[in-house]
Amino acid sequence: MEIEKILKEQRNFFETGATKSIQFRQNALNRLEIIIKKHEREIADALKKDLHKSAFESYMTETGLLLNEIRYVKKHLASWMKEKRVPTPLAQFPAKSMVIAEPYGVVLIIAPWNYPFLLCLQPLIDAISGGNCCVIKPSGASTVSFKMIKKIIEEAFPLEFVAVIKDGEKENKKLLEQKVDFIFYTGGPRVGKLIMEQAAKQLTPVVLELGGKSPCIVEESADLNLAAKRIVFGKFLNSGQTCVAADYVLVQESVKEELILKMCKWIHRMYGKEPLKCKDYPKIISSYHYERLMKLLKEELVVSGGYGRKETLQIAPTILNETDFDAPVMQEEIFGPILPVIGFETIERAVNLVKQKEKPLALYLFTKEQSVKKQVLSQLSFGGGCVNDTIVHLATSYMGFGGVGASGMGSYHGKAGFDTFSHKKSLLVRKSKIDIPIRYLPYRKYKNLFLHLFLR
Repeated sequence: MEIEKILKEQRNFFETGATKSIQFRQNALNRLEIIIKKHEREIADALKKDLHKSAFESYMTETGLLLNEIRYVKKHLASWMKEKRVPTPLAQFPAKSMVIAEPYGVVLIIAPWNYPFLLCLQPLIDAISGGNCCVIKPSGASTVSFKMIKKIIEEAFPLEFVAVIKDGEKENKKLLEQKVDFIFYTGGPRVGKLIMEQAAKQLTPVVLELGGKSPCIVEESADLNLAAKRIVFGKFLNSGQTCVAADYVLVQESVKEELILKMCKWIHRMYGKEPLKCKDYPKIISSYHYERLMKLLKEELVVSGGYGRKETLQIAPTILNETDFDAPVMQEEIFGPILPVIGFETIERAVNLVKQKEKPLALYLFTKEQSVKKQVLSQLSFGGGCVNDTIVHLATSYMGFGGVGASGMGSYHGKAGFDTFSHKKSLLVRKSKIDIPIRYLPYRKYKNLFLHLFLR
């Protein structure tokens, strides 16, 4: 069906007001939950074919998080939808003031390939909670997952409520030319800029979930074994194809070699001495990205990994030492299983090195010193992160997730997601029986006294 026709049908359906009731939204969330559970095995199979993910990793990083988000939203939706009473200034007496959350209307969700189900359906859950109709454009790079997403959506919802648009250059261009009420995009900064430019032509609000070079700072007081274990887990999950994965490690010189040795140890423990034979180790999404990543390894000092297998599009978990900030691997988001390690003498130097780059989507700090924690967190701006862990801050509905500066704008998950997909309408309701005459002409001295009393 043509994009224009789908949008017209969704606009007509939204205008009926059906999506605004709490019962409709709860029913839609229930339906999506049932369908996801029904196809859990097929979702895992799709992720295995597209990214070579294990069933365990698929549930941990995608299906389980989706089901958790649905349960959380259903539990709290009624309270989020209530009119919120706020104080009324004395100058507006007698009246009451309130803020009302209302849906935007027809929203567009553009999702990436690296976590195809999570990053497509999680914003959908939040959009449904806000009472919107949705057009979804998953990435075609994860081809099997795309078909599975389409199957889930078509089984769960009618086209006039939620529709899936196929990926393609022609379709993408056509889609961005259409008038929608809100755009939610997850992907890279280059496309994010193009989407924002197109949205600006029609003054369409956007949320951009981008990426960047997320640092991991390891200070000498840290528990190095635990730091190494958690860095390896977060970095090589999904073969490094995670927007919040640590892009590089800054480690104090006094413990640098020890940290590297411990990271190598944990790579061997998690993936074996021959990681490419590990049945649970994911692959790179395409030959293009495989070649791109392999080129980044040229002229770098490899201390672990550094090799790949083109036939299966897998690259061994790789650690680089003595990487220079001017090296090619430090000029772009790596988005793969390559981890440069850079030393620093003082925490002030580490902070300054991070400041030289754009504000990152995530930041991780390993330390036992409260003064170091305070110094780093107070001086560096980033989307979100962890102290003494990596990556897991996004796996919650209790906090919003999003970037800042070049790493994105806006946030979602839980209440933050409901707020993102809802317009907050301010309303003041005045009483009719009393009408204080101070604001009306003609102005008098006594009115001026009262005005200064009310508005001081």
